[in-house]
Amino acid sequence: MDLYVHPEFEIVRSEKKCIACRVCERQCANCAHGYDEKSGEMESYDEKCVNCHRCVTLCPTKALKIVQTAHTFRPNGNWGGETIRELYLQANTGGVLLSSMGNPRPLPGYFDRILLNASQVTNPSIDPLREPMETRTFLGKKNQPIARDANGNLVDNLTPQIELRMPLMFSAMSFGSISYNAHKSLALAAAELGTCYNSGEGGLHKDFYEYGPNTIVQVASGRFGVHHRYLMAGAAVEIKMGQGAKPGIGGHLPGTKNFGQVAQTRMTPEYSDAISPAPHHDIYSIEDLRQLVYSLKEATNNEKPIIVKIAAVHNVAAIASGVARSGADIIAIDGYRGGTGAAPTRIRDNVGIPVELALASVDQRLREEGIRDDVSLVVGGSIRSSTDWIKAIALGADACYIATGALMALGCHLCRSCHTNLCNWGIATQRPELVKRLNPEIGSRHLVNLVHAWMHELKEVMGGMGINSIESLRGNRLMLRGVGMTQEELDILGIRHAGN
Repeated sequence: MDLYVHPEFEIVRSEKKCIACRVCERQCANCAHGYDEKSGEMESYDEKCVNCHRCVTLCPTKALKIVQTAHTFRPNGNWGGETIRELYLQANTGGVLLSSMGNPRPLPGYFDRILLNASQVTNPSIDPLREPMETRTFLGKKNQPIARDANGNLVDNLTPQIELRMPLMFSAMSFGSISYNAHKSLALAAAELGTCYNSGEGGLHKDFYEYGPNTIVQVASGRFGVHHRYLMAGAAVEIKMGQGAKPGIGGHLPGTKNFGQVAQTRMTPEYSDAISPAPHHDIYSIEDLRQLVYSLKEATNNEKPIIVKIAAVHNVAAIASGVARSGADIIAIDGYRGGTGAAPTRIRDNVGIPVELALASVDQRLREEGIRDDVSLVVGGSIRSSTDWIKAIALGADACYIATGALMALGCHLCRSCHTNLCNWGIATQRPELVKRLNPEIGSRHLVNLVHAWMHELKEVMGGMGINSIESLRGNRLMLRGVGMTQEELDILGIRHAGN
């Protein structure tokens, strides 16, 4: 007999309000609702509920709510209920626990313990409604000396750059891990906003080549969907060496998601698991990475900046130093709270470090070695708000990636069941009847609204600091103060304690 695992959530249905319209039954991809023909009443199956809120949102009489189960194990400071449940699941199945989205553990969040400075008298603030604020950002090498022609005009001698209207991009989410409609929402929004979205490691659907100037195409260890036209389509090429949610391991798209246009785009057999190896089998040193960087530059006629994406790990500053010397134009750093379509739970929750610490240490190391202008830095891994974005730039980032925040703008409720292919909101699924629940036009509008709101807040905060350009904010740690941190943490971040 299997060890009993009590449902994590319970469906509470008001008999007074419920009219048995069966909307909840039709809308739940997990089959957590049913209808009893004999009694004419709705039934609930708590063990199938993932707390996605689809039924609650669409119930016409508001008869439903989902609550955390009141069932508990005997209190134990060492063996919590979640630990016991996970142990029982593994004892029943013998399998590796899989989880989606980011690390949910209550580990330190440094953005929440960093405060921003503001201007007062001697350094007056700026009114962003009446004075210009420069938010354009160029990503790529900036190490070329200023040169002029015989007439004194500036000579454009920069290597290829990504031009962004604001230093914010949509991070890598592959076609396969998310739906066609979700990808289209990101592409439409990126084009309207004058920024970029990242194709992820699943190749680029044929319909999205028209958004190439706003697309970053990714090359991962599995090389899924990689060919010359794909490389030439994007504004930049990103080599994925690591991912914040699962440092040190590869990717995995379940076969249940890999069919039809997904398999065609990835150039893989239908319904087969698409597994990226943990390492790139042609990269075992910085010299090997340099070879791939220059191979991609040659393949794209030296027209595209090359990004190398690494996970935030304990020796990240040394790794970034090597990557900067590999010829890469941009380094992307992904923190341990970064999202994922599927990752082993133990790795997601225990491997890697916060992106705030990684960013600060990398920026400082590159400055000390005199190579900071050789690369731009892009960071991601739980950028949740405009203030996280601002603090990241002040810590040294040239731009930020957002992914989970973007999915939430599309309707994601963080039910963490992406790997099941049963996303009730049409985002992390390939089932046609579910995909159509997400309207790309509406989705892109929500994304544009979100970024416009963040942009307004960015300008307000910059104005309050007396700063009128992103360039003046980048790496300006004098504008940051920490609260409730040790001196060692403050030293790594390169900031002072509040009141100092």
